[in-house]
Amino acid sequence: MRLDHEFTVPAPIGEVWQAVIDPERVAPCMPGASLTKVEGDTFAGTVKVKLGPISLLYKGTGEFLEKDEAARKVVIKASGKDSRGGGTAAATVTLTLTERDGGTHGAVATDLAITGRPAQFGRGLISEVGGKILDTFAGNLAASLETPAEAAPEEKAAEVPAAKGKHAAADEPVAAEKPAAEPVAEEKPHLRSVPAGGSTGETEAIDLLDYAGQSVAKRLAPVAAGAVVLLIVLAIVRKLRRR
Repeated sequence: MRLDHEFTVPAPIGEVWQAVIDPERVAPCMPGASLTKVEGDTFAGTVKVKLGPISLLYKGTGEFLEKDEAARKVVIKASGKDSRGGGTAAATVTLTLTERDGGTHGAVATDLAITGRPAQFGRGLISEVGGKILDTFAGNLAASLETPAEAAPEEKAAEVPAAKGKHAAADEPVAAEKPAAEPVAEEKPHLRSVPAGGSTGETEAIDLLDYAGQSVAKRLAPVAAGAVVLLIVLAIVRKLRRR
């Protein structure tokens, strides 16, 4: 099935690009996901999934098929299998980044094939749940790209040499002209880790019913209402028969 989603990250496109092409930076941002191996453009990992009381663990591999920095486009192919053998998932994901309002807009196109319990949701609900998961991912990614706080006042004060006296500035000889400073290498985006599962560092499973709960409730509401009406009708019929 083909799924299309969008997200926005309030960070420069260059920083977002550097993050999304690095599995070790981007994996902690995806709910339920953790990396076990990274080698070049290939990687391996796990995704913990819950369907209410049912727990699933998908183990799989992925590969970057394309990294087009000029177009800000990346294509990833990934596949996984439930460790209990109850289902499989395979996807080819195309992510394109564009600048928008000082931030970064991401367009995600996913070709997904899925079997097992999660497939029971159907395309519409899978798309809706996928969109909500992507919103969580975007929020985590934005948090990981936050600019670090300014240096503490003590640190700034340490950088300024103390004056020697009232006439210190006048008594000091004029310093020789300083040599031109060497060009400073461009700094990489400042990143901090995003907790995946609390203080223990263990990845927390993503509960699909938490994401789909309201939608599932809306879809079941007409069925539940129909069942209530049917019970009322049956009760009335029984009373009439007793008379």
